[in-house]
Amino acid sequence: MVTPPRIREDVGSGSQDVSGLIGDAGFDHELLVELALSVGTAVVWWLDLGTEEFGWMPGLDVVIGVPGTDTQTVRARLAELVAPLTVAAKTAPAWQDFELEQPLESKAGPRWLQFRARVSTHGSARALVGVAADVTRRHAQQRELADLADRYRLLVDLSPDAIVVHEAGRLVYANPAAIQFVRARSDAEVLGRPITDFVHPDSQPEMLRRIAKLTEPGATSDPADAVLIRFDGGTTDIESVSVRTTWEGRPAFQVIMRDVTEQKAAAAALRYQAALAEHVSDALIATTSDGVVTSWNPSAEDVYGLRAADAIGQPIGQVIGAPLDPAAVLEAGGVIHAVHRRSDGDPLAVRVSVARMDVGYVLICADETARRRAEHHFTAVVAAIGEGVLVVGITGLIESVNPAAERILGIRAPEVIGKAASLTELHDETGQPIPPELFPSAITRTTGTAQHGRILRARRPDGTHVWLSLSARALAQDGRLPSATVVSFTDITERRMTDSRLEHDATHDALTGLCNRAVTIDRLSPAARAHRSGLTAALFIDLDKFKVINDSLGHSAGDEVLRVVGTRLSRSARRGDVVGRLGGDEFTIIAYGVTGPDEVTALANHVRAELNLPISVEGRQLHVDASVGIVIAEPGDPRDGSDLLRDADLAMYQAKTRGRGRIAFFDVELRESIQRRLQLEQDLRMAPQADELWLAYQPIVDLRTDRRTAVEGLLRWTHPRYGLISPCEFIPLAEESDLINIIGAHMLHTATREIAMGAPELPLAVNLSARQLDDPWLVSTIRHATHTAGLNPSSLCLEITESALTRDPAQAARTLTALRDLGVRLAIDDFGTGYSSLAQLLTLPLDTLKIDRSFTAGLGRSDEAEAIVTSIIAMAHAVDLTVIAEGVEQVEQLEILRALGCDQAQGFHLGKPAPLAEP
Repeated sequence: MVTPPRIREDVGSGSQDVSGLIGDAGFDHELLVELALSVGTAVVWWLDLGTEEFGWMPGLDVVIGVPGTDTQTVRARLAELVAPLTVAAKTAPAWQDFELEQPLESKAGPRWLQFRARVSTHGSARALVGVAADVTRRHAQQRELADLADRYRLLVDLSPDAIVVHEAGRLVYANPAAIQFVRARSDAEVLGRPITDFVHPDSQPEMLRRIAKLTEPGATSDPADAVLIRFDGGTTDIESVSVRTTWEGRPAFQVIMRDVTEQKAAAAALRYQAALAEHVSDALIATTSDGVVTSWNPSAEDVYGLRAADAIGQPIGQVIGAPLDPAAVLEAGGVIHAVHRRSDGDPLAVRVSVARMDVGYVLICADETARRRAEHHFTAVVAAIGEGVLVVGITGLIESVNPAAERILGIRAPEVIGKAASLTELHDETGQPIPPELFPSAITRTTGTAQHGRILRARRPDGTHVWLSLSARALAQDGRLPSATVVSFTDITERRMTDSRLEHDATHDALTGLCNRAVTIDRLSPAARAHRSGLTAALFIDLDKFKVINDSLGHSAGDEVLRVVGTRLSRSARRGDVVGRLGGDEFTIIAYGVTGPDEVTALANHVRAELNLPISVEGRQLHVDASVGIVIAEPGDPRDGSDLLRDADLAMYQAKTRGRGRIAFFDVELRESIQRRLQLEQDLRMAPQADELWLAYQPIVDLRTDRRTAVEGLLRWTHPRYGLISPCEFIPLAEESDLINIIGAHMLHTATREIAMGAPELPLAVNLSARQLDDPWLVSTIRHATHTAGLNPSSLCLEITESALTRDPAQAARTLTALRDLGVRLAIDDFGTGYSSLAQLLTLPLDTLKIDRSFTAGLGRSDEAEAIVTSIIAMAHAVDLTVIAEGVEQVEQLEILRALGCDQAQGFHLGKPAPLAEP
């Protein structure tokens, strides 16, 4: 035991009697040492309760915020801070302990001081002896932990699912959703009552049986249905899951409940609708999976002239007079048109829709014989006309297309019938796009007004254009609106395009018809902006994940998406704005006369909303989003068009780094940040050869022996210009630019070589990123690194995060198995921060589990943190995994981990990362 020194005259101010009280003869040194160690670095002080004279050890002036001041100033500040203790100590018995925490303002911000003291006696003299320590850091950690707990509590409070906790059969917590579930006015009506008060008697036995099975902390029941009893006398159908947990240190159960009343009502409604099938006008037929009829409704009897008794039990092809394979219909899209025959031999034109059931198929056969005859007569007449003819129904969908229309518009009738009449882009004679609601067919359909001789330009599916002289007339005979419309047109392209083709091709993108890059740069030039009032904004629009569409569906599908995007951008832009395609999947909008960032942001959000609408391509519904970079130029801005476009491109790049579908504005700081990022990415490629990358090693300590049992290698980068670069900055750069495999291999070779040469007896742990786990050369790289270094593979432990395992679980399992076969040990890193799963621990060939530092930080301050760590250790030990706690920074954390049975630990308290050569 270390004994504090006697008080000297040069130490502080105080009487000799006080010196006797705290000297070797009368002072409890063990108490003082215990108090000092419990608060970290501390300074001793004392007060003679008789003479009210203070004394202190060196360093007290720094602790109480008056460094370097005279004795009188220190005495005054100390007397002010411990005044509550002074008053209480004068009447307190000997050896009574006191503790006080006081706030203190400083230039660096608010601080907190802790004073711990005891009344001591020596003969007739009495003194108050104690220690003073700065506990600001502990207060900050407690606030952070409280904030974290508040966020978790807020998530539970805002959950739409009901969440309750019951301990010893009584409710001790209920979130607002749970209060609403039972129609209570407040939680006071619920808390403290038996949980069985709210569970229907029919549901109680099953509930008690499920709870009885949850014998281990963290055990979870399977989802089960139950019925809740509400305060208003009604009931609520729920699906619940129970979890074994603790409440104030005692065993308890958390129950998560979801209201399934509407789902059950919907199921009942479906059963009711099935009963109505007997009364539909279409033939409704059910078959087995082999095509044998099991149901034949009355309409089927009328359509096919065959009684149900004669149809049921027969093959479907026999009773409808034609071959029919329901499975083949499903593969073809679920709907076909076919010719069937009645029992008397008459042909039927039928539209067949097929859906799969649990035990077979259901077929809806709609008799379209009469309509098909009428269509045939109409088609025969229209097919002989040289003009293109379209019939647009009252809903705006195309119902008929004649051969001349197919030839003129470059379309195929089967591909457009049933689609909107706006499938073709139309422009007026000035080149302005015409909104679909102003198409001649739309005007006639909604107003009845005929359109004659409109000169329009239409876009064919292959990207070419055709000029039309178009007319539209209503087909309604009784004046009803909206009305079906017949649209007729002739091709006048050669007459219109002779003089304008070369000019247009030179200034517009061939695929989308938008302005090309040269025109865009010209429209952004200072001369072009000088004729406009207000600010000019350039929006650089880059489609997100377009490459996936192009690579998976082909260039034709990609081109169609680009055409649709171009149309939507033109439709989204304001009148007078310039819309252009820069190349690939990059577009731009030049908005003149904007008032400021708010208006431009609104325009960008409107553009993204339009692009987010589904795009139908080759029978698929595709969805695209875009990242938008924006630069705003004031009047007189000297930047030319290419400079503004470059700055908007930089802003777009920044938007992508924040996540897809974002908007970012350009500023000078952004340019510098992007330039730094690009410079670091380029320099990182050369960093391994330039010997700029090095490894720091942090010890891993066995908690049973307090001996170092392994080290973790951590990559560091000393940049020749920027100095030490944080791994939080350069590791994401490496992962995004595919450099991670290169520097990862360099790290493995360096670490194995250094360990083999400098500490061959120490096992080595190295982190693997998710991208490295996808590298097909990973196993051979590790084999080569260990072999070259002369290191046994069993001395190497690879740490993989939970998020890396969830990207492609099957591929991850194969890679980990191959690594295990190589002899390498495996650890799951940062456990508890990802998709923590016992299934992963059971199925993957793991050796070690590492508890994330966020849970270690809460030990000693949060019961919840201790409960989580306890559960993780128990779960890992249950499957024979070694447990390592990360981020140990305090003695208290270390002792709690040791008491909980944790195997190993690492953190600043046990050793900071340092080169292997350093002690």
